[in-house]
Amino acid sequence: MPATIRPYAPRDAQLLATLYLRSVRELGSRDYSAAQVAAWASLCPSPEQLHALSDDGRTRLVAVDEADLPVAFADLERDGHIHFFYAAPEVAGTGVAQRLYAELEQVARAQHLTRLHAEASERAHRFFLRLGFQVTAKREFTVTGVPIHNYAVEKQLDEAGAAPAGSSP
Repeated sequence: MPATIRPYAPRDAQLLATLYLRSVRELGSRDYSAAQVAAWASLCPSPEQLHALSDDGRTRLVAVDEADLPVAFADLERDGHIHFFYAAPEVAGTGVAQRLYAELEQVARAQHLTRLHAEASERAHRFFLRLGFQVTAKREFTVTGVPIHNYAVEKQLDEAGAAPAGSSP
């Protein structure tokens, strides 16, 4: 699926909240129980919360289709933390998320960040591993009383902005 990567616009907030929920419910259900998916979905930020977060200095990129409608989005905080990284179910496995990540990493390198890190679901952690991230911990916790887990993942970037020695482009 062709997609364009662009900066977040305020008009995206409602669609990003919906995309988050669809991703959790449809993609999350492939790796988590119904109770875990419901608990995770309860954490969905409102459009207003999503928009407010866009003003805290983070970079939010949005992958959009030919009609300029969001199909994936990602947030990079100033310290290299990837806060959100969600894709619509219909673009899973099409390369859109990989292109979105590549743009996000370019931003990180331009900001001279030396480390990217995130908390990733079962599905997302497999995606991040393919991109050169390492799992640093499996995190067990509860959401609304439901046990769930994710993974702390990180990737080291060298200070010059090039890939570390021994890695391929």
